[in-house]
Amino acid sequence: MTTTLVKAWTGAQQRLKAAGIDSPAIDARLLLEAATGATRTDILTDPHRELSHDQADLLDEWIARREKREPVARILGRKGFWKLLLNLSDAVLVPRPETECIVDMILKQTQANEAFQMADLGVGSGAILLSVLSERPAARGVGTDISEDALAVARDNAAGIGLDGRAAFLRTSWGSGLADASFDFVASNPPYIRSDVIPTLDPEVYHHDPHLALDGGESGLEAYEALAPEIFRLLKPGGRALLEIGFDQSAEVENLMKNAGFTDVTTYLDLSNLPRVVVAKKP
Repeated sequence: MTTTLVKAWTGAQQRLKAAGIDSPAIDARLLLEAATGATRTDILTDPHRELSHDQADLLDEWIARREKREPVARILGRKGFWKLLLNLSDAVLVPRPETECIVDMILKQTQANEAFQMADLGVGSGAILLSVLSERPAARGVGTDISEDALAVARDNAAGIGLDGRAAFLRTSWGSGLADASFDFVASNPPYIRSDVIPTLDPEVYHHDPHLALDGGESGLEAYEALAPEIFRLLKPGGRALLEIGFDQSAEVENLMKNAGFTDVTTYLDLSNLPRVVVAKKP
């Protein structure tokens, strides 16, 4: 039996709503678009277009996976971040919208044609580094990660965007092996969730994001304790550090940065008005 775009969308929404998915309409539309090659406009202006059997079967398979709480980004293998569409694998976090705050801050502190060097420690998919470089054609950067599988994703994304000539990737722990005083900006979205909280996370996160990129140890602060002095070493005088944090970690991370020698240490809120990014300056 054939189905149309509007019937498929309605049916997918109903299934996802019944499964307790938070955003059934959006998720259903994204999966429908990907399964059929239709656009949002097509669904609205040509709602009675029929799906092929293969398209209907693929959509049914994907909706079944989403019903089991697999994220849309994992099902499709890609995720939009800033102005980019990034490929993903099981080795990297799904980039979150709140992380775009770091990109926005670096862009607001630089000029369109300014040449600068940045490092992204724990680069994952390359989201932060590649988003900045895509907006600043004279800038160059380095992304580090201890996961070779994650670095493979970042390299693939850099090549796909045409940034592999300005972005280098290194397998190492944080900034180990990078030269002293060599960067104008150092950014990181490290693991910051306390180990005891990990099992309580939503299934989309607990079962599908790499725990290596989530688990911040018993205190949730282990990565920051390593990063604060390391970033201080890597930055040029006057350079800036930008660290994503958990909503309740502002005071602790600010203190770690101050104790490492940073000045002008400030926490900025995300679009949900939650503490999200600690920014600090090397004197």
